[in-house]
Amino acid sequence: MTRLPKSLILLVVLASSATSMAWADGGVTIGKPAPKLSGKDLDGNPLSLAKLKGKVVIVDFWASWCAPCKEEMPVLERLKSKYGKYGLAIVGVSVDGDAGKAGKFLRDLKVTFPSIHDASHAIAERYRPKKMPTSILIDRKGTVRFIHAGFKAADAKAIEREVRSLLQPGK
Repeated sequence: MTRLPKSLILLVVLASSATSMAWADGGVTIGKPAPKLSGKDLDGNPLSLAKLKGKVVIVDFWASWCAPCKEEMPVLERLKSKYGKYGLAIVGVSVDGDAGKAGKFLRDLKVTFPSIHDASHAIAERYRPKKMPTSILIDRKGTVRFIHAGFKAADAKAIEREVRSLLQPGK
């Protein structure tokens, strides 16, 4: 059996600790209120998290150049269709520099939930997503309950399970 150098072992331990603590350096924290979020969606309509209080909200940070975002968007659209009538709202936050590319991306994927164009990254600075996409699930009281950094097809079931749990009465 090959022995790894102590410095490599320390590096691996530090890297895994940093990953598990990634949300502790500001931005969103599970169990804490969601940071302020407001702006105009890509159609020019005002949108704010405060106006969605009482709903379960998924805030999804994405970009048109992000391959996992392209895979995730149809999943979020299905969740909106399935659970919107029960109190689920989805707010996309595009970090694209070009609003035209962001709008085309949404049209091509037939996404109907609103997305804010955050070219200045003011919202992203408050939330500090670690990967694209990052989905933050917020309960009816405005508290962050789940965070998903990145997206793989297997994440779809977990996100739906979490949405259903937050839609339960009393949650």
